[in-house]
Order: sequence, then structure tokens, then C-alpha cells
Amino acid sequence: MAPLNGATGVATDTPIVVAAQGGTLTQVAVRAVKGSKKPLAGVLSADGTQWRSRGTAAPGASYEVQATAVNPAGTATRTTSSFSTVKARETFAIQNITPNRDDTGLTVGVGMPIMITFDRDVSDRVSIERHLSVKTSRPVLGAWHWFDDRNVHFRPKRYWPAGTRVRVQARLAGVRGGAGLYGAANRAVDFRIGRSQITRGSVLSHHLTVRRNGRVVREIPMSAGKGGVWKYHTTSGVHLAMSRENVTVMTSPGIGPGSAGYYRLTVYDTVRISNSGEYIHSAPWSVGSQGYSNVSHGCVNVSPSNAKWFLDNTLIGDPIIITGSPRILEPTNGWGHWQESWRQWLKWSSLKHFTTDDV
Repeated sequence: MAPLNGATGVATDTPIVVAAQGGTLTQVAVRAVKGSKKPLAGVLSADGTQWRSRGTAAPGASYEVQATAVNPAGTATRTTSSFSTVKARETFAIQNITPNRDDTGLTVGVGMPIMITFDRDVSDRVSIERHLSVKTSRPVLGAWHWFDDRNVHFRPKRYWPAGTRVRVQARLAGVRGGAGLYGAANRAVDFRIGRSQITRGSVLSHHLTVRRNGRVVREIPMSAGKGGVWKYHTTSGVHLAMSRENVTVMTSPGIGPGSAGYYRLTVYDTVRISNSGEYIHSAPWSVGSQGYSNVSHGCVNVSPSNAKWFLDNTLIGDPIIITGSPRILEPTNGWGHWQESWRQWLKWSSLKHFTTDDV
């Protein structure tokens, strides 16, 4: 039996193993007697000779293992042992998982990443990644990627297949996140990938083309950033729809009231595509330039009717690909995950790529 009877300071991810010598196990139970209320579940081998725990134990807890085995003569033997786990100085928890029901309705676009934010820095990335799972209704090759010690994101190698069902499970209760730091709870999220809608636009041709499941469904004249000042260039790259807003108040970045270039505008029917303030939005004042020239401060201006259509027909996570600008979208500017090649993405993954299991 492992751990040995009376063992202390046992790592929370140590598997509990009970084996029968010259017989078979008929019952194994691992119950918490201090520091936790949850027993440890396990799996019995096909031949009944070995039981192995699943999941992790709670930190700072004491457990009792009770096992019953029967030999070939039918004689039953019952064994009891105990052990205690390493104590936690601190705990960490998931602060946020995106997508979630509040901001997406749980049907998202084919470019949608899975984004997990922790409430404090973690350092044992391997331990955490081992306890994060992505299950899908069809196999998908993907990988986790650490942006910093609080943010780990998942992305497929290629866009999600349309209609895929996805379940994200973070079994982090008791999982080591660093020296003396252990996970406080488990979390799970289910969502669905919608139809494939990909929008492509060029600041040179001044047009957006919206394709749904490969078929063109809308051609939209646009006016992009006028340039001159670097921040007034619309960024080139693979953007994702980050939010859908009926009304947005926009202010000039880095410029206060009374200064040259200051503006404060209320705009309607907006789809956010970066953290640097870029939206596709209704701009009735620039309709005459849409399709012909770039006059905005960096946003993508479209007509009121096209803005309303785009808002109504966009899912969070839909790819919006803009080309022709000298200013390139940074991978960390909003959801610029697809700006990194697959090789670059894997560089910041602790366990590298894997193919998802069935949901």
C-alpha cells in the first residue's frame, strides 16, 4: 500500500495505490478524517489486484485507507492505514474563464480561444496544465499557452470546426501551483462553436467581405484608419470579435479635453476587435468615404445599416482579418492569438500539443 502507513507531508498529487498479493480486492475506500470532507475516488484494475486513486488529495488533510481482499480460499482480510498531506500556505483559484455564459451566450465563433485567469501568480505550470482538459465532440489538435503567471489560454492549431461542442475542465482542487500554493476548487465550462463566419477586409480596397461557411453573405464598404500618426492606423492581422455593444462612448487615447485632437463620441452598433480601441462601428458621418478612402482614427467605419447587420450577425470569437496596414496587430492586443504561428504558440506551452478527447 502506498503511501506507507503513517506517512506525513505527502504531495497532493501522489497516487494512492492498494495492491493484493495472492488474492483480489473486493473493497477500497479512502476517506478524509481531517482537513477535507471529500473521499478520494479510484479505479480497480480489470483483474481486481490493484486499486489506484484518481484526482488529487486536499492539502493539509488526513486520510484513512480501508481495503478488503479475498484470497483463493475465500478468506477475507481487512487492512487499514493512514497518511497526511503537505500543508498549504496559500491557495489560488480561477478568477475568470472565457468564454462564459455572461459575455458570449456560450455559442462562439471558430476563432475563439479558451482563456483562464488565476487570482494570483502560479509557478508550477506543468502541474496545472496536467489538470486542465479540453473535450470536444470531434477531435481537435490544440495546446495551452502561458502569457504570464496568471493567464493560460488554449487555441486549436487551426480554427475550430463549425458546430463542435466543447467542455473545459479545470480540476485544480489540491493541485500544486507553486511552493506551498495549492488550488482551491474545480471549475468547468461548456460551450458550442457556431457556424463558420470569417470576415476579410483591406485598408487598401476599403471593403469587408463576410463569408459564412465559405459563402459570401455580405460586402461592406468601409473606411479605416487615416494614418499620419501611428495610433491612427488600423492594425493588420487576425482579429477576433471581442464584444458586441449597442452603444459605445469613444474617447481619444492619451489626449485630454481641451487638447488638440481630443474627441469624445457616442457611437452605435459596435463590434470590438482589439484592446487598443479598434471597433467596427456605425459611422454615418463618413459614409461618403466608405469604399473610397480612410478617414477614421483607427476604427473600421461602416454605414449604420451595415453596422446593425454586422452586430446582429457576429458571434464573439469570429475572425476578422484586416490587411494592408503597416501597423501589425500584436498577439497580446486583445485576442490576437492567431497572430502567432503554431510553432510560436507551442513555445509557451509546458506540455505542448494534444488532441482533445470526446466530450
